Amino acid sequence: MVFAGFSHLFWAREEFQAQVPTWVPMDADGVVMASGGVEITLGVGLAVLRRDRVLVGRLLAAFFVLVFPGNLAQYLNHADGFGLDTDTKRLVRLFFQPVLIAWALWSTGIPRRR
Repeated sequence: MVFAGFSHLFWAREEFQAQVPTWVPMDADGVVMASGGVEITLGVGLAVLRRDRVLVGRLLAAFFVLVFPGNLAQYLNHADGFGLDTDTKRLVRLFFQPVLIAWALWSTGIPRRR
C-alpha cells in the first residue's frame, strides 16, 4: 500500500488520473494525490498498528470499495493504463477488486471466531 501510494504521488500520476471518473467533481490530479496519501496512511497503519489492526483492515476494505468506480470507469471509457490496454484486461481487473476487499478483511482478522 505504501508503494502504491507513492506511485500515486510520483511516477504513475498520469496513469492514475486516467482512472478518475469524469463525473467526480474534483480535479483528477487532486483525487490521485489524496488517494495516494490515503494509501500511504493505510499502509503505514497496517505495518505499525497492532491494537487497531481490525479497524485499519475495515478502512482498507472501504477504500477498495471507494476506488472501484475508477476501475469501472476505466473499463467503460476504454481508457488504457497500467498495461490494461484491452477491454478484456480491464474487465478481468474488475473481478479482482472483491478479492482485494476480502483480503483486506481476512488478513487483518475479519472474520475471526472469538
